[in-house]
Amino acid sequence: MKKDTQIVRGGLNNKRNAGVVNTPVVRASTVIFDSVAAMHEADDRALKQREKVLYYGRRGTPTHWTLQEAVTTLAGGADTVLAPSGLAACTFAILGAVKAGDHILVTDSVYGPTRNFCTGFLKSFGVETTFYDPLIGAGVAGLLKPNTTLVFCESPGSMTFEVQDIPAIAAAAHKHGAKVAVDNTWASPVFCQPLALGADLSIEAGTKYIVGHSDALIGTITGTAEAIVGVQKAAGAIGSAVSPDDAYLATRGLRTLGVRLARHQENALKVARWLQSRPEVGRVLYPALPDDPGHALWKRDFSGASGLLGVVFKKTSEAAVAALVDGLELFPLGYSWGGFESLVALASPSGGRTAKPWTAPEPGIRLHIGLEDPDDLIADLDKGLSRFQMTL
Repeated sequence: MKKDTQIVRGGLNNKRNAGVVNTPVVRASTVIFDSVAAMHEADDRALKQREKVLYYGRRGTPTHWTLQEAVTTLAGGADTVLAPSGLAACTFAILGAVKAGDHILVTDSVYGPTRNFCTGFLKSFGVETTFYDPLIGAGVAGLLKPNTTLVFCESPGSMTFEVQDIPAIAAAAHKHGAKVAVDNTWASPVFCQPLALGADLSIEAGTKYIVGHSDALIGTITGTAEAIVGVQKAAGAIGSAVSPDDAYLATRGLRTLGVRLARHQENALKVARWLQSRPEVGRVLYPALPDDPGHALWKRDFSGASGLLGVVFKKTSEAAVAALVDGLELFPLGYSWGGFESLVALASPSGGRTAKPWTAPEPGIRLHIGLEDPDDLIADLDKGLSRFQMTL
């Protein structure tokens, strides 16, 4: 099936749903068995064979399985683990591949909370983290240590949008015996499939584009048959559970992912090109633009671009950016992104870099281009940039 058909049909099971198109919200903690033999059978199928059977609410219900199967189909893996947030998905992916005394490599452009997990929590349990230049490609081989078990990528990079050479990184890591995990939230499994590029784990902050409506928190980790086992064990040991209501909202959002992303991309390209024409703007960080440094890799490995982009100004100040942002009508200031609405956030990435310094003028801004009419968004930004210029 082609991607748009997978989005609509993935995980649908008429037999399991008794003919209902959308899997109902099945809320459960206790599951009752008819006999000791039936309980033992459920134990064996759920715990040993890892089948999707009703066993205990924390281990999932048909509501969860529908989402897992749909995401697995889109991402092209063996199975998917659900997590209660995108950050939880990142941490489960890491925990499934490490033990005390191990070493991991993490891109310097990684999502800030993932960096904090590595330098704080993970360090306290005896796992060493080295951050690497996101543009290192095959050169990552020079950073691998005998005890390196994982290379954690994010492409494009959080806030700075560098595109990584995942096939080259995966080849080097696998030759060494290490696994590769990729935070693929920007592209979603519609526009990029990291497993097909050689990665072992593909991570989505489903809170963003999969949910698509800014009303649920969820994360997903899809992996190869070998790599997903460690994630399943880590999530199970921690006692992670995802609300069936949130799983339902994510599945409902997933069904329109293709058409929404197409509009996000169309709008973002129009806004990005307009921003490039502005005298205040030094650079628009968006790999789909032909002059972006990551454009060639993006064109090779991605089939589209989402609605998230960054703006670096030629000259800037806190006061000027505040004047721009505070008066915007269609870009409310907020964390997260990926919903139907446009958003703006401040961007000062230099404080979170250790391997490859970020030297562009700060602060800049990060924009999520939503589903509004792009001409209205441009008009709003035009007024904002006038306020910016007047305040410099």
